[in-house]
Amino acid sequence: MTFVVVGAGAIGCYFGARLAAAGERVVFAGRRATLEPLERAGLTVSDVSGFEAHVAPERFTCVESAREAAELTAGEDPIVLLAVKGPATITAAQEIADAFGAGICIVSLQNGVDNVERIRGVAPSADVIAGMVPFNVVWLGDAHVRRATGGGVIYLADTPKTRALTDAFARAGVPVRLEADMLPVQWGKLLVNLNNPVNALSGLSLRDELADRNYRRAWARLITEGLAVLHAAGIEPAKVLAIPLATLVRLLPLPNVLFRILARRMATIDPKASSSMADDLRRGRPTEIDDLCGAIVRLGTRVGVPAPANARTIELIHSYSGTPVSGPALLRQLRRA
Repeated sequence: MTFVVVGAGAIGCYFGARLAAAGERVVFAGRRATLEPLERAGLTVSDVSGFEAHVAPERFTCVESAREAAELTAGEDPIVLLAVKGPATITAAQEIADAFGAGICIVSLQNGVDNVERIRGVAPSADVIAGMVPFNVVWLGDAHVRRATGGGVIYLADTPKTRALTDAFARAGVPVRLEADMLPVQWGKLLVNLNNPVNALSGLSLRDELADRNYRRAWARLITEGLAVLHAAGIEPAKVLAIPLATLVRLLPLPNVLFRILARRMATIDPKASSSMADDLRRGRPTEIDDLCGAIVRLGTRVGVPAPANARTIELIHSYSGTPVSGPALLRQLRRA
């Protein structure tokens, strides 16, 4: 099969590298600064379970636009894996629609619950498929991507097209779980992703941040608000971690010793892993905060349930000046919101 990866960041490069290593045709479309090291040295892909492979540069192609990718794959019926951040979705989807034309299959491998509708809004003739990636991927150098947390299964909407895709993903070592209704899955992941701004504000690795009880309390507060909003909206979020979200919010505030014992099943975390939002903050790029906490606040407004801690987190991310926020200070801010 032929895959075009639009958004050659950590997630996009991880999937592209796994597919290319398994012999699939892969075209990366992304920023020149990201692509140049890959064209020179190839791309190494690894994960916390011990897998590692190096994909030589001749086994994939790099371009800077969807139009170039469409020209290269003309007649091949490619699958587009969209892995840009939420703020870039509409622009990227418009470029894909203009380049590939009617009927192009776009698989959204993005955080949040709004991207599929955004894509359909500007690409109404595309075959748009919702996906959810439950794990974290980090860059180790310019040409090495690593799945830094456990749980390598991805979720895709159950359609005839995705049923045909599952074999290719399985050969690439990325098993797929098909879901008839992706919205509960996306909301479940969104609640888990409410730790992304906490991690970004902490300035710490995920492992070190989760070792701090106050940061965990802040995350639990955001999730609890989100659960109240979803309950009022009649949405039951899916279980996307090894433990249910209701159990998670009871575990997070526990003293450190108890948390370490009881939360061992949550995930294996690479010591170098941090949230993508932390990387975006460091580099001065737009973040996905309005796709995460913003989605909770917007839904809360519609159903009449306030979400002040999530609203305050948005403000903290937008006003971040580069100085990490301590766990006690963050928790005080959220409690006062």
